[in-house]
Amino acid sequence: METALETPTLDPPASGASSHEAPAVMGKSERRRQAILVVARELFQAQGYAATSMSEIAARLGGSKGTLYNYFRSKEELFAAFMQDNCQVGADEVFQNLGPAGEDLRRALTELGMNFMTFLLKPETMAVHRLVVAEGERFPELGRIFYEAGPKRGQESLVKFFGPLIEQGRMRPGDPLEVSRWFKDILLANIYNRKLWGVIDTLTPEETRAHVDKAVEVFLAAFG
Repeated sequence: METALETPTLDPPASGASSHEAPAVMGKSERRRQAILVVARELFQAQGYAATSMSEIAARLGGSKGTLYNYFRSKEELFAAFMQDNCQVGADEVFQNLGPAGEDLRRALTELGMNFMTFLLKPETMAVHRLVVAEGERFPELGRIFYEAGPKRGQESLVKFFGPLIEQGRMRPGDPLEVSRWFKDILLANIYNRKLWGVIDTLTPEETRAHVDKAVEVFLAAFG
C-alpha cells in the first residue's frame, strides 16, 4: 500500500490556528490530517467543490485514496472539515480577545466591528464565500455546512455579547438575537456584496474604520 499520506510530502503548517497555520507541536496523525486540509483548501478554492475529487487530493499528497478515506469518509466530510477549520480561524480573530463591554459601549462595538470586517474582507475569506455561492445550487448541502460552521456560530457569539448589555439596561429592551442580526447586517451594508462581486478592491484600514464608525453610529441610534 502507498504510504505517502503516512509521512506527507507537504511540510507541516506553520504555527497558528488553522489547517494552514497549525500548532508546531502536534501528533503524527494530526499532522497528516492538517496536510490533507492544506491540499483540500488549495483545490477547493482554485477549482471548486464539484471539480475537486478525493483521487486528486490523494494524488497531490502522493498517497492512495484509501488512506485518505481513513481520515475523511467522503468529500462532503472533508469539505465540512475545511469549512470548520476556516470558520474557527474567523471566530478566534473576531471573538477570542473580546471580553465583556466596558464602560465605553461605542468603543467595544467599534472593536467588535473592526475585528469582524477585517476578517470578512480578507481575500481568503471572500474566496470561501464565493465558493459556497458558486456551488450552492448544485450542492445545497454546502450552504448548510458553511452556515453551521460559520455564520450560525458567529451569531451565537453575538447573542452572548449583546444579551448582558440588554439585561443591564445599557441597550434598549429587545431580543438579543434580533439585535445581533441587525448589528451584523448594518456592518455589511454597502460593502459586503460589492466586495463579493469584485466591484471594490481591498479597503484600507482607514476606510474600514470609517465604515465601522458609521455602522456603529447607525446601530446605536436604533438600539443604544
